[in-house]
Amino acid sequence: KTSHTFVVAPPSTQTKISSMSGTWIPGEVGFETKLVHSGVAPDEATGAILTPVYQATTFVQESIDQYMSKGYSYSRTTNPTVRVLEEKIAALENAAGACCFATGMAATVTVMSAFLSQGDHCVLTDCSYGGTNRVARKQFMQYGIEFSFVDFRDPANVEAAIQPGKTKLIYSETPANPTLTLTDIAAVATIAKKHGVLHVCDATFGTPMMLKPIDLGCDMSLHSTTKYFDGHNMTVGGVVSSATKELDERLHFVQNMHGNIMTPHTAFTTLQCCKTMSVRCAKQAANAQQIAEFLEAHPKIETVRYPGLASFPQKALADKQHLNGFHGGMLWCEVKGGIEAGRKLMDSAQRPWSLCENLGAVESIITCPSVMTHANMLKEDRLKVGITDGFIRISCGIEDAKDLIASLKLALDKL
Repeated sequence: KTSHTFVVAPPSTQTKISSMSGTWIPGEVGFETKLVHSGVAPDEATGAILTPVYQATTFVQESIDQYMSKGYSYSRTTNPTVRVLEEKIAALENAAGACCFATGMAATVTVMSAFLSQGDHCVLTDCSYGGTNRVARKQFMQYGIEFSFVDFRDPANVEAAIQPGKTKLIYSETPANPTLTLTDIAAVATIAKKHGVLHVCDATFGTPMMLKPIDLGCDMSLHSTTKYFDGHNMTVGGVVSSATKELDERLHFVQNMHGNIMTPHTAFTTLQCCKTMSVRCAKQAANAQQIAEFLEAHPKIETVRYPGLASFPQKALADKQHLNGFHGGMLWCEVKGGIEAGRKLMDSAQRPWSLCENLGAVESIITCPSVMTHANMLKEDRLKVGITDGFIRISCGIEDAKDLIASLKLALDKL
């Protein structure tokens, strides 16, 4: 329990049973209840139902001997508003702790900085967010750290890439951005433990609704909170949840040195937005299923991939690993006619679609990864994993599916 008055332990851990208003029912509460309430309690001083924005640089100490007795000194190190979000996400991920960052890339860089040193080796998925690939090649390789870019669809590839005594980190991403290829997290986690290697999984596309990497054996679970935790195109942020307090403390220590903190206002906004994650994501997944089925049946579509389709290449793994049959709001397609036709579709899809970067928001978004999110990858690496210049990434929002389909039909019929 932290020292600020509006934070209590998660409802499931409270042992004192009372029938008074304001006390929690006994026993474990559901995931959707945790989305709304975990980490948060009404302020004891005012009764405010929302966590305040502690827009403060420093915190007054009662005396030198009582330094940090209330848990806070300087907001680069710890901030009360940010701490509440960290506690909420740790509860959602079944983690020992969580560390929030300025962006998803700040989270990635901190993980690599915390657990890789000169002469170390990392096994990294060959299909990841473009920024992850870029920072490995352009920054950490310059420090004498080696990376093996591996197809994680087969866990045997991961094990074969491990260099005994040298590999210190396995970095997976599932579903992968943007190809939606899946990693069997439990299988890779078993391999990581066998070889004494830390395993972090970027589960941004999945959200805790789809999978909880720590429950599957991962050491760390990483998310860009910009995406589904925010869900409204309002903030940028990142988070890493850890299976042990020691890992969480290491990440906070390195973050304090780097200073790549999440702002109190971003934390406040994310706290409110993530309450509706379940409602938003359920609608997004339902839209994605309908749109994927429409595209699969359209004569001008060459390929469509969505884990909810029977034709999805890793359908068995998707059904095993994704919780409650939830396959998310992301899909991709390519149209017949190649690059020119694909780009024409992206340029001509009318509203409610938006042509832009980002994903996971209530607005439906079409993205051209080769120009936008993955342009920084080496072209040969991008093409190797199937990200062609005509590859269309689709992030489904919460609009009426019929309107989204109508727009796509108009654009496809003009090709």
